[in-house]
Amino acid sequence: MKVSDILRVKGNTLYTASPDEPLAGAVALMAERDIGSLVVMEHGDLVGMLTFREVIQAVVKNGGSVGTMLVRTAMDDAPLTCTLETDMDEVRRMMLDRHARYMPVMDRRMLMGVISFYDVAKAVVDSQNFENKMLKAYIRDWPEEEPRA
Repeated sequence: MKVSDILRVKGNTLYTASPDEPLAGAVALMAERDIGSLVVMEHGDLVGMLTFREVIQAVVKNGGSVGTMLVRTAMDDAPLTCTLETDMDEVRRMMLDRHARYMPVMDRRMLMGVISFYDVAKAVVDSQNFENKMLKAYIRDWPEEEPRA
């Protein structure tokens, strides 16, 4: 299974932020849309990722509020990325190694979508459920052996 398979099922709604916008506005968008991440874009290029993890770290560092901080000061400026062709096993390994919950999907320099750890886990469970269903059907239809003479 490849990343493209997950995006096909998930859809391609993307939420982005600019690095120079107020962090408070980005956090409000995340809360309003009930999303855990924003891709940070500047002049059409991916420059970072803002997740609830970075927001919480910024709030703690700033004494409990976002104040006048900009997205740039809180974002991860070196996020993990993958391509549409990246295999799901590789994505799982990458996300686990870096404790990443969100990963932008790129096609060269073009942002194609974002997959979450939830999306990956759901795809794995759905695949296993399908495989189990097929195996059970195969076992149920197992031909009986003819008696030996």
